Amino acid sequence: MTDRPSHSVRFFGGPLDGRVQELGDTEPIAGTVLKHVHLHDGPKIETRYELGLAENDRWEFRLCAAPIPEPAPRPEPEPDGVG
Repeated sequence: MTDRPSHSVRFFGGPLDGRVQELGDTEPIAGTVLKHVHLHDGPKIETRYELGLAENDRWEFRLCAAPIPEPAPRPEPEPDGVG
């Protein structure tokens, strides 16, 4: 048993909307991003939630936008041997 308080967090948006979960012994850090992966009955769906402290001193995970993937590097053109 620890002397640290247990923190609960509520999810807003996405498939976890409305869920309340205990953070346990983990010390909450604002800005932490949680990735949820759904694999049941269909394609893999990833959602991300960012942890923040609400005005009423309650922790919440808010759905955040998926990161924009960086474009793949373009291959260098091969010399055509003409010179």
